[in-house]
Amino acid sequence: MADTPLSDAHVYPVLQALAEQRVPGARVEHLIRLTGGASQPMWAFELVSPAGVEALVLRLTGALSGADEGTLGLTDEARLLELMAAHDVPVAGVWQVLDAHGELGAGYIMQRIEGETLPQRILRDDAYRAARQRLARECGQVLAAIHRVPPADAPYLPRVSVAQWLDRQYREYRSYREPRPVFELAFQWLRDHLPSDPTEPAIVHGDFRNGNLMVNRHGLRAVLDWEMAHIGDPMADLGWLCVDSWRFGEIDRPVGGFGSRAQLFAGYEAASGVSVCAETVWFWEILGCLKWGIICQKMARSFSDGTDRTVERGAIGRRASETEIDLLARLAPLAS
Repeated sequence: MADTPLSDAHVYPVLQALAEQRVPGARVEHLIRLTGGASQPMWAFELVSPAGVEALVLRLTGALSGADEGTLGLTDEARLLELMAAHDVPVAGVWQVLDAHGELGAGYIMQRIEGETLPQRILRDDAYRAARQRLARECGQVLAAIHRVPPADAPYLPRVSVAQWLDRQYREYRSYREPRPVFELAFQWLRDHLPSDPTEPAIVHGDFRNGNLMVNRHGLRAVLDWEMAHIGDPMADLGWLCVDSWRFGEIDRPVGGFGSRAQLFAGYEAASGVSVCAETVWFWEILGCLKWGIICQKMARSFSDGTDRTVERGAIGRRASETEIDLLARLAPLAS
């Protein structure tokens, strides 16, 4: 596949040929490039055949896909989706895996599930009022379902310990040559507070947050974006969901801006039979704030060096300073 960005004119004939191979007489309609997805280009389209209309999404390897150490390639991500579906985890079904040597490169086509992913709408629109009441508990239940899937069934997932996470994040932070005293403080605090009783390793989604959740008026429909999945401490998923940046202004509702930690933990414990250690989740919440700050640094670097000059990259890159405020609020709170 060429290094230049793919156009609709390039993608359409390849999809049309694939559709005709899979479903005789089928045609591709309403092909639209999606603006979401910070790492991989995506298109939505409809497959029209004598059997009816099927809504699908194409995900392809982008310029920054796999750039993070340990990030899944799309072929393995598709395998993981199929595994999760077999264990009744709500995910989009995989329709076709694309060969890395094909005209479009590595990727896959998945079912398009109706719902909303935009956090601001989920958190504020009246249509999702009822869903918001149950969403935190549902997230706990779905995370428990993910963590129950045997790690042995996903040998392609990297194994990452807490210490490895810290070392990896510190190497990346230092690579940007942009010293931030608050980040240094956070790294030191995390080294001094490593969980003393590590949780049994499990499959970890790695990016379970508001923005990667497909929601309708009834609640959680599907979990998206599995590229950061790995085998590690399952409490990392709970902590990541509580990072301030996923609250989108609803700061008093720590779980994605729609619920409480108590609701999240209750849902998890009821579905898993495992007691949640709040201190361990707090550790991962702080690590999550720091991790997001470093991701923002990466976004800023890709924008400034010309790797990706999209507005999204530049806007997200500026948010590293927000994570410094979030970290200070946790590590050096003002006296009341």
